[in-house]
Amino acid sequence: MPARALSVVPHKVRGMALTDITRVEIEKALEEYDRLGRETFLTHYGFRPARRYLLVHHGRHYDSKAIVGAAHGYLPGRRPLAAGEFSGGARHAVALLKGLGFSMAKDPSDQEPPGHDELLRRITKLTVNRSAGRPALYKPITLLWAMGRALRGEPRLTPWTETEQALTGLLRRHGAHGERPRPDYPVASLCRDGIWVLPEHSGEVPTAHGDARLRRWFAERQPLGGLVEPVHDLFHRSAVTRLAVLDAVLGTFFDGLDPAPLLADVGLEEPAGERPGAAEPWIVTAAEYERGCRLIDQWETGNEGQRDTRTTHRPRRSRAARHLVLLRSEGRCENPRCTGQPADVTDRREPILEVDHVLDLALGGRDHPSQMVALCPNCHAVKTRGSTREELRAILLRVAAERHRGVRAGARPLR
Repeated sequence: MPARALSVVPHKVRGMALTDITRVEIEKALEEYDRLGRETFLTHYGFRPARRYLLVHHGRHYDSKAIVGAAHGYLPGRRPLAAGEFSGGARHAVALLKGLGFSMAKDPSDQEPPGHDELLRRITKLTVNRSAGRPALYKPITLLWAMGRALRGEPRLTPWTETEQALTGLLRRHGAHGERPRPDYPVASLCRDGIWVLPEHSGEVPTAHGDARLRRWFAERQPLGGLVEPVHDLFHRSAVTRLAVLDAVLGTFFDGLDPAPLLADVGLEEPAGERPGAAEPWIVTAAEYERGCRLIDQWETGNEGQRDTRTTHRPRRSRAARHLVLLRSEGRCENPRCTGQPADVTDRREPILEVDHVLDLALGGRDHPSQMVALCPNCHAVKTRGSTREELRAILLRVAAERHRGVRAGARPLR
């Protein structure tokens, strides 16, 4: 059936009343929408895609204002309404649809993108299935795969066939808690968490609780998808954020497991990414240092007193904190009494430095840049085993605090 012809729309319409529209007219408009397809329907009636509110009907999503405008034309003696003749907001078209018993949803693309702190909060608070007494690894594995792609500068959005193939293999190889090779589960769930996006799909993605229906949804639509843009950009350009998120994901979901094979598989293996690479200068801005410290503060609060269950005597340690200290050091030993660090460098052309906790974690020290220093091997040996170690420890604790405050304030570290 062809679309209904539209008459010329005068500036004002006599007798126009949204309250005259009933569920019958709305359902007729929905049928026409399904028959024509979204793009043709919106073009025919002169509407843009919904910016905030979507009508949900039988699991499908519709542009709410366009549906109401078209529905008006199904009233006896009336014609469809143009977009400029009425409001599609919460008090008008949306209120009408809710009053007629239809469900509404906000378009996920209308949400504010998460910032650094909000990103870490969402990831550490991810809702995962724990019915077996252990966290399911679907979403953590998916996030680490996407993080590795961002680190390498690969495209943010990938076709579903590529996403499905990559995640199916990762889930088979690293799903240590009985995960099935079903990438549609984590992608659907991450979309609802606001961390993943399918830009060519409007409206909500089905819940990740189904089975055949969810698989069919992805198979039919073959959606292009990936991390939301701000998150992908953070993972690509901010090593501090990347390492802080890695700390959170591994500490929260991989306790008791060896994540090294998975990290190698997705390109996040250590020590790569843990130390500043040759292309990254040994410098850190006050803003980046401050942001990193905020993320580390959150990590420290959530992991106080916790230990790696694979080695019960070893407290968990923050990769992000170690990275910030190395940047703060500008590649030089932070001991003011250093008599000269080795002139040699590592195979990666980096200074030979070791990050040390001035106060041992086992004795109550903090896993935080304010109590950590970068030392050359000689100074580290003196601090650990030398006869003057207690004197040196007091000096290093003062130096760590001063340099920490100096970088946060935007000043160059004291030499």
